[in-house]
Amino acid sequence: MKKEAPHKKDASTDRDDEYILILINDDFNTFPHVIKALVEICGHDPLQAEQCALITHFRGTCEVKNGQKEMLIPMSRNIGERGLLSEVIRRS
Repeated sequence: MKKEAPHKKDASTDRDDEYILILINDDFNTFPHVIKALVEICGHDPLQAEQCALITHFRGTCEVKNGQKEMLIPMSRNIGERGLLSEVIRRS
């Protein structure tokens, strides 16, 4: 029987270039404000945005979006323009 050669990773699924947008808790913004920002900026549905807001509140941070750095940096900037805290980090 012939063994198949291992498949090369597709560049689009390579985790080396995946990043995470993390929302960071603060003591100033309301839940409705955070939820609205996540819906408008990250494309979350309202329930997902509410869950992320609650996780951020109770744990201090929440991964709100995964993707390419070029996509997440503008989202992080837009989040910051709304008075929220976020950062983009490389997936480890």
